[in-house]
Amino acid sequence: MSRQCILPSLRLRACALAAVLAATAAGAGQAGAVTLQQAYEAALKNDPTYRMNYYANEATKENRILGRSTLLPTVSASYSNTRNVMDRESIQTIAGKPFRSVTHPKYSSHSSVVQLRQPLFNIEAIQRYEQGKVQTAQGAKQFEADTNEVAVRMTSAYMDALFAEDQVALARVQRDMYAEQQKMNARLFSKGEGTRTDMLETQARLEVAEAMLIEAQDNARVMRETLEGIIGGPAGQLDRLVDGFRPAQLAPASFEEWQKLALANNNELAAARLGVENARLDIGRMKAGHFPRVDFVASYSKGDNETINTIGEQNTNRALGVQVNIPLYQGGAVNAQVRQAAATYERARADLDARSDKVTIELRRAHSLAQSSVRKIDALVKAVDAAQLLMKATEQSIKGGVRINLDLLTAQEQLFTSQRDLAQARYAYLIALLRLRALAGNIGTQEIREIAAYFR
Repeated sequence: MSRQCILPSLRLRACALAAVLAATAAGAGQAGAVTLQQAYEAALKNDPTYRMNYYANEATKENRILGRSTLLPTVSASYSNTRNVMDRESIQTIAGKPFRSVTHPKYSSHSSVVQLRQPLFNIEAIQRYEQGKVQTAQGAKQFEADTNEVAVRMTSAYMDALFAEDQVALARVQRDMYAEQQKMNARLFSKGEGTRTDMLETQARLEVAEAMLIEAQDNARVMRETLEGIIGGPAGQLDRLVDGFRPAQLAPASFEEWQKLALANNNELAAARLGVENARLDIGRMKAGHFPRVDFVASYSKGDNETINTIGEQNTNRALGVQVNIPLYQGGAVNAQVRQAAATYERARADLDARSDKVTIELRRAHSLAQSSVRKIDALVKAVDAAQLLMKATEQSIKGGVRINLDLLTAQEQLFTSQRDLAQARYAYLIALLRLRALAGNIGTQEIREIAAYFR
């Protein structure tokens, strides 16, 4: 078999890469496929981290009710039934002589009390109520931020799994091409048309490709298990990027507009601002230790045989009154608590500034990545087209004796690298777009649906 007859099969073998990826994409539409939308909905039900955050928010909701309870009346009731045995000693004088007598009376006493207490003036209770409302709102904002986080994390895991599968497909095609190249080199050498150098070059690259395939398969397994841990079940076939993927231009386009949205709507910053307000209210709650507390108290009580002196008596007492508690001195504890709360307030303000800086940095990174990914995708599409043309040109040059086997192997690697980088750039663009939206507001079903439109 001549070199001219064998080389066209190399080009056909190189085109197998597109066939493999196309077959994978076609399989995504079969039964058992998990779309990005379905993966998001499953994550909201099954992701352990999200469920932990959900129940943390449910617990935080009760802070408002707990704070309000300190302003509402409290009603308590008590009942006691006691069996009493006494030792009573008495001294009597009989005929001028004292006599000591000891008796052991036994009796049962009963007591029942119902009491109502309504705060009339309680600064601490008022501050607790205000804090409860703020803490509930803070928990809600934090939960919205956690919901954004699980959306980004799930989507990243979904695309990481897809990219890992792309790498496996590329590594497998590369391995197979080198194996085919090795067979052709052997046939050419046996006919005196090849060289031992060609055989050794191909053998070396085949071994490297085999190792890369094993590594890619291990990585794909890890990425799939990560995704399955988030969605809580088998991932099945994953949707793949649509043919002719074209990224949309950012709206708004400028970083300044995104920054304005983020500073106004970012959930973590909103939660941090509420944290500052909660710390401010805590200072007022600590200062309340200096103020008196006034309660309205109403009670109703009944007692039978309550003491040894009231055996055989039944007493009923109805009482209405006002109780005033005035703190005079508590060992300096109130002042220390106020200073401690003031320090916590300053810490909360500093934390808000730090979070604002962090959000701005993350927003800048996501915005730059989204913009650069658009240009990178366009460049890599052209790079893939150029690499395919280079493959064809190299084959023709080999036929004419201008190029050698090593040139074809180099052209093949360039094509594989360009295709891999193109897929990675597309995934990076979508993740950056989702991060931008998470930093500037909320991510919900509609936002996931827009990202899912890039897949089929």
